[in-house]
Amino acid sequence: MRVRSTLAATALLAVLVVAGGVVGLAALRGSLYGAAEASSAVQARLVRLSVSADVLDSGLEGPGSAQRSALEAAVGADDDRGSHVQVLDADGRVVARSAALAGLDAISGARPAVGELLQEEREVPALGGRWVVTVVGARVDDRDFRVVAAESTAEEDAALRQAALVLAVGAPLLLAAIAAATWTFTGRSLRPVEAIRRTVEGITSAGLDGRVPVPEGRDEVARLAVTMNEMLSRLESSQRSQRRFVADASHELRSPVATLRAAAEVWSADAGAPREFTELVRSEAGRVEALVADLLLLARADEGRLAREDADVDLDEVLEGEAARLRALGAVRVRARTVPVRVRGDHRQLSRLVRNLTDNAARHAAGTVELRTALEGGSALLEVADDGPGVPEAERERVFERFVRLDASRDRASGGTGLGLAIVAEIAAAHGGSVRALPRPGGGALVRLVLPLGAPADGTDAADPADGRGPGGVQPPSAASR
Repeated sequence: MRVRSTLAATALLAVLVVAGGVVGLAALRGSLYGAAEASSAVQARLVRLSVSADVLDSGLEGPGSAQRSALEAAVGADDDRGSHVQVLDADGRVVARSAALAGLDAISGARPAVGELLQEEREVPALGGRWVVTVVGARVDDRDFRVVAAESTAEEDAALRQAALVLAVGAPLLLAAIAAATWTFTGRSLRPVEAIRRTVEGITSAGLDGRVPVPEGRDEVARLAVTMNEMLSRLESSQRSQRRFVADASHELRSPVATLRAAAEVWSADAGAPREFTELVRSEAGRVEALVADLLLLARADEGRLAREDADVDLDEVLEGEAARLRALGAVRVRARTVPVRVRGDHRQLSRLVRNLTDNAARHAAGTVELRTALEGGSALLEVADDGPGVPEAERERVFERFVRLDASRDRASGGTGLGLAIVAEIAAAHGGSVRALPRPGGGALVRLVLPLGAPADGTDAADPADGRGPGGVQPPSAASR
């Protein structure tokens, strides 16, 4: 907007300056040349009054007489004047002329009627430069003649050139000054808008308590800021209500879910209770209990209350424990390749993060899950891969969002609640790390977690000698789920 305003103002002024300059120069030229034309016409008329029939009969070389002396004095035959005059008879012969025109034929071939006056602007090579030439037709004693008066326009042309030079130099300076002033004043006017933009840019869904600055005054920008603050207040209130509802609902569901699970345990001890029914109630109660726990954790994360202990956690030991659990289940083959990696954080939360990743990989694997830890680039790296169908490129960020499940995993047998990887992203962010879904070499999916290092573990090298890959492409988590 600042650039467009400056360009528009400068372009408009340029058009006005050019148009004004052209009109002004035309008016100045008309005024200057009008004075020259008037002077030339007056000179021609005055000379006409001094012409007699004797002078016309005797020609240029006629004998001296009072009439010739008067005519020569009128035309300036003996001195050089600014105006130059010729008197021509009916045949076009010069019968009198100014000193500067000595030896020259008629400088104009115009033949006006008696009493008529003709004027033209033209180059006169014999005199040099441009001249205003006036020709007056006259008659004395039935003898027709013409008076030609030439007025130089050298001074007028010099004045016009000076005016054009001033316009050529002054117009760009004026345009530059206007452009700079427009740029400055527009920038000052838009400064509150830029402050509003920067503030809004820093407001995220994690916290809508920020407010944009309201500039002084009662202009449109101030009203915009007030409106945006009112909108942010409404959004914050709505978000607070939503989070409170999720947290309260999750909390309230824990008691009835626990009751159902306890009832299922009691019924399972009763030999007369239907076994399929009690197993179904126990399974579904466990499923709902896990969902409620996940919702509570995400609600705490939304409110910035995801509590974490600050202790040393050996990430490789956590991963090896999960590898042993998966081997014991026997559903997939597990390949683990770890080096000692220690980070700072909450052991319980990091264990849950690793379990969510390994459960997710086992659920989608065709037969093999690969686990790996490494030290790369001054960070701790954890990778969980499977040889399943993989994650489409378009879904690799979206899978970390809440309740997102790919179409292939929407059935209850294979699909979770869509919160597992969302919890992974929240826990990683709470520990200053990042997580990303990538394609596995050879096919399948690979989830890469990067966390800042804690205190060095015993025997830890600076890098994993078995693998030279770095944590390239790491970006902040966006929440996605398979």
